[in-house]
Amino acid sequence: MSNIQEEEFRDRIATINEEGKRSWIYPKKPSGKLYRYRKLVSYFLLLFLFSAPFVKINGNQFLMFNVLERRFNIFGFPFWPQDFHLFVISMIIGVIFVALFTVAFGRLFCGWVCPQTIFMEMVFRRIEYWIEGDRNVQIKLDKQKWDTEKIRKKALKWFIFFIISFLIANVFLAYLSGSDKLIQMITDGPGQHVSTLIALLIFTAVFYFIYIWFREQVCIIACPYGRLQGVLLDNKSIIVAYDHKRGESENGRGKIVKNEDRATSGKGDCIDCKLCVHVCPTGIDIRNGTQLECINCTACIDECNTVMERVGFPKDLIRYASEDEITKKEKFVFTARMKGYTAVLLILMGIFTGMLFLRNDVEATVLRLPGQLYEHKGENISNVYTYKIVNKTTKDFNDVYFKLKTPKGVVKVVGNPHFKVPKAGIAQGTLFVEINEALLKDDKTKILLEVYDGDRLIETESSSFLGPRTFN
Repeated sequence: MSNIQEEEFRDRIATINEEGKRSWIYPKKPSGKLYRYRKLVSYFLLLFLFSAPFVKINGNQFLMFNVLERRFNIFGFPFWPQDFHLFVISMIIGVIFVALFTVAFGRLFCGWVCPQTIFMEMVFRRIEYWIEGDRNVQIKLDKQKWDTEKIRKKALKWFIFFIISFLIANVFLAYLSGSDKLIQMITDGPGQHVSTLIALLIFTAVFYFIYIWFREQVCIIACPYGRLQGVLLDNKSIIVAYDHKRGESENGRGKIVKNEDRATSGKGDCIDCKLCVHVCPTGIDIRNGTQLECINCTACIDECNTVMERVGFPKDLIRYASEDEITKKEKFVFTARMKGYTAVLLILMGIFTGMLFLRNDVEATVLRLPGQLYEHKGENISNVYTYKIVNKTTKDFNDVYFKLKTPKGVVKVVGNPHFKVPKAGIAQGTLFVEINEALLKDDKTKILLEVYDGDRLIETESSSFLGPRTFN
């Protein structure tokens, strides 16, 4: 009987051992061309992430997601609750873009752009390599007793991790509440903002827990995107793939034997060094095919290319490729499904762009007070209204007042008829509209109110006006 190479297939994720307990991943420090590119991309994105809350365009924070006050800034454009439809469309565009990107290029977003991966692999993991050493040294350190060396290295690592987690929490707060508020809180001191400090420490604890212990399990267990790739990927999607046709050949992979002719022996180019497994940050064996845990980080590509170059075999045994490219030698094509996603994406982007340019910087709402009928005031009929004016700009409106455009009549604001609407603020109150009864042709008349700031018309709003019913 011929020798049959036994394959071991997993029945559990890489971070769980046979007893169902946590299996710690010790990835080898990656190196290579793609890793250098990833570092450049990561440093650019980290710079963007830490600077975006503090960059302003026309006085608006570049990115802000103030959920409590329901104020959002996206690329310098302010969004209010009244613009929620725009915010929803922008989120749908983001989801479809990610879906299209996944259909075409797999989980490339996870390996190159995702903040979790960037912080884990390019910040925390690199600090860990600097303090504790590479894979084998880390394993040895964790197994040794708690002596002076281990206490010193672990304490230093934990302290630095906490400081970085606290810094991330502050930046996170800048995105949520605004950078101006964050700077003001820092200037005032923690004693005047105890509740904010407690929130910061809670966020710090969450980030610290993720990067000190939960780590790659965020991608494997918590992140729903990993599950989505199983639905979105097909045989034409470009992914980090192992060329099993070349790597296994007729008789499977095997170690290099001196003076062996692998073409004659029928062995593939994979020498079973397992370095692609050791360098993987999620602990998988890419040779088992596409897996949930694979984040397309390309660490296995760099490591395999280094080995192939060392033994004199062609590179790209592991590479960016589709399953059809490996099995059928078919090149990448833009499939009908990709075209469909692209068409929907372009349509939504066109709608969003149009709505964005048609959006007013000021939004006025004038509504009749519920349950109130009209009132006679001499020859005039009076209706009471509530108004709300939202100033979406970064400038104060200091002289705001109403005019009735049609029909002719008088507007009386309760309080000061000329009032102020602060920048990025709201003004609301009550007003009366009086119209001569002779001008009312029906019991319900449409009126048009103009809102001015000084001599400048900033908004026009319509409403209904109730009057006595006329009988012809």
